[in-house]
Amino acid sequence: MPMPDSRFLYALTLFGYFATLVLLTAWYGWLVPAIHFPTALVLLVLVIPLLFPLRGLLHGRKYTFAWSCFLALFYFTHGVMEAYSDDITRPLGLLEITFSSLWFLGALAYIKSQRGPSAAP
Repeated sequence: MPMPDSRFLYALTLFGYFATLVLLTAWYGWLVPAIHFPTALVLLVLVIPLLFPLRGLLHGRKYTFAWSCFLALFYFTHGVMEAYSDDITRPLGLLEITFSSLWFLGALAYIKSQRGPSAAP
């Protein structure tokens, strides 16, 4: 099966990344603010780490795409916990799972597409 175009994979990664960023900001800022913690603290803890790979992702740096996958897994795990633990936040958790999965899979495929053809054994 041929590898998708690297421009598509780049766009898929950025879509998943920015969708995760917007979802978490809207989720904890307006839709369902945290009850036990200040909203500003929750946004700092969940949104600030998303800003670290922003420049590298926008510039298409393979190294940033690689390590941002670890960050995407954190948000995937957060989405699973929210979807499992509370009926009110289940749809938002499922959206977070979807967006972080797009980010993760798009970044991995983008890195692979930038490597070039692999040698056959």
